[in-house]
Order: sequence, then C-alpha cells, then structure tokens
Amino acid sequence: METRPILFFDSGIGGLSVVKEARILLPRRPYVYVADDAAFPYGAWEEGALLERMVGLFAELLETYRPVMSVIACNTASTLAIHRLREAFPGETFVGTVPAIKPAAERTRSGLVSVLATPGTVKRQYTRDLIRDYAAKCHVRLVGSENLAALAEQYMREGHVDETAVEREIAPCFVEQDGKRTDIVVLACTHYPFLVNRMRKTAPWPVDWIDTSEAIARRALALSADLPAPSSDGNGQDIAHFTSGAPVEGYRRLVTGFGFIAR
Repeated sequence: METRPILFFDSGIGGLSVVKEARILLPRRPYVYVADDAAFPYGAWEEGALLERMVGLFAELLETYRPVMSVIACNTASTLAIHRLREAFPGETFVGTVPAIKPAAERTRSGLVSVLATPGTVKRQYTRDLIRDYAAKCHVRLVGSENLAALAEQYMREGHVDETAVEREIAPCFVEQDGKRTDIVVLACTHYPFLVNRMRKTAPWPVDWIDTSEAIARRALALSADLPAPSSDGNGQDIAHFTSGAPVEGYRRLVTGFGFIAR
C-alpha cells in the first residue's frame, strides 16, 4: 500500500529546521517539502492577499500530493492562516507553528523575554493573544526583523553571512531594566535556528534561545497516532516543491543535502 507523505510548508527553506527534527521522530514517512519561494518573504505581505494566496496554493498542493498531514513550518503563515486552512479543508490535518511564548514565560528568571520574529508575526493579534494568555506577568518585547530571514537563507545557501548584519538585527532583543536583563529570546521564525550560532557569537550577553522545531515535530508525532500507518520499508521518495518552478542552484544543493529531490 502506498504511504501518503507528510507535507511541510514554508515561505522559503527555513522549515527544513522542522524537517530535521521530524525525521528523528517520524522516520518511515515520505516527505514533501514545499517552499513558496515565488512569494518569499512573507513578512511584508498584506494579510488579505497572503491569506488568499495560501488557500489557493493549498487547494493545488493537497490535490497533487494527497498528504496525510500538512505542517505549516512558518510562524508568519500559521498565525495568519492556520484557522482559515482548517475551515477551507476540514478533512485535512494541519499542524501549525506559533511563537513559544508560553514556555518562555515559564522559564524566564528575569521576567524579560524577547520574541524575535518577522514583521508579519509581530503584528498578528494571534501573537498578542499568546502574550496576554501566557506571559502577562513578563515584560515581552516583540522584535520584528526585516532582514534576518533573508540572512538565514543566504547562510543556508552560501555558508557565510555578515555577522555585523546579524548583530544589528538581534540588538533590539536585549533589554536592561531595573538591574535585570533579557534572559530568553524566542526564535519565532523557522529560519532563525540556522543562524543561532551566529546570534550567540554576536549577542551582548548569553541568553536562552528557544527554538520550536522539536515541539512542532512532537505535535506531528502525537497526531500521527490517528493516521494510517506507514509502510514497513520507509523508502518513499522525498520531494522538494518550489513554487517558482526555478529555484536557485543553492536551494537545490541544500534540499538535496536534506535528502529531497527538487522539483
């Protein structure tokens, strides 16, 4: 029997951070990775236009690949569209990605937490509701980076990045107030974990960087208990689908390194 794939979706290639964790927990499923590189980056999109694009795109993707589950490995897309996708495709299983504000509030000692995200995630009411519900006793700074996702993509494609530019993008995360300092930074974009070593190097003081990739993979694992079991061989072909139809060579090399065949 054919094993239906798990589909991972992101505006670019940052969602590969989630794929890396998911392969550990769900090793016998074929994967489809969808990079909406034709529309990258999502952060500056007008909400209505992006929502319309995602619903239309998923109508095509679900028909083409028939995934057993779709993981929206993108904070910007999830905070905007996850509820709409569930409404539009009620027979499908979706896993979303949201900023890890609750665990940050539980772990902080200073009470000073920063959420490093795209401008789109920062302005979502969804994000502010998470702060209201789970971090009301903390001082939470929302930092919307205009350039960090693109810097992460450059680093992933080319293997180098301007560390001064990274330092500039993360600088607003670091707050000193009443003798206390920010001690946790939430990485609220799946691109950012690929730059975390550069962030540690350029940060003005050590902090705990919270990456949600493992938590997303665990959620997919939990939901997989209700899904058809995979075939025993686990040898399905993993496919990377680029919406541009013509990904740059660096993208092709990268997804090949993650075990995908680019389309």
